[in-house]
Amino acid sequence: METQKKNVITVQTTVQAPVEKVWKLWTTPEHITKWNNASDDWHTPRASNDLRVGGKFTARMEARDGSMGFDFEGTYKSVKPHEFLEYDIADGRKVQVAFKANGANTTVVENFEAENSNPEEMQRGGWQAILDNFKKYAETK
Repeated sequence: METQKKNVITVQTTVQAPVEKVWKLWTTPEHITKWNNASDDWHTPRASNDLRVGGKFTARMEARDGSMGFDFEGTYKSVKPHEFLEYDIADGRKVQVAFKANGANTTVVENFEAENSNPEEMQRGGWQAILDNFKKYAETK
């Protein structure tokens, strides 16, 4: 049986904060609920994160008007504090997140396998918007 190779999409940003702070804000549920949305009409009312290889995470993402929502969840395959995360999303796609320290700044690079339901540009836009929201949150904390 031949498996179809998924396209990988990359999004990134540079946060004006040291890597230790960026890591904490990225991985702590109380912070995840503050930044994990692509637009102001969505939010993440709850999150959990078992930050270890084999550990699971969940972020409940919902429209603020209650019209729709879903659990973004997965299982960690690699955890290197302040450097790298790799996980499989519940639908089997793979995601890698690299944290590159550069003095007082940190570049966050996410690579994720595209899904087949939505155009890749739409997926890139949504993931980039969440990353941009993270940057804004991290730089004001």
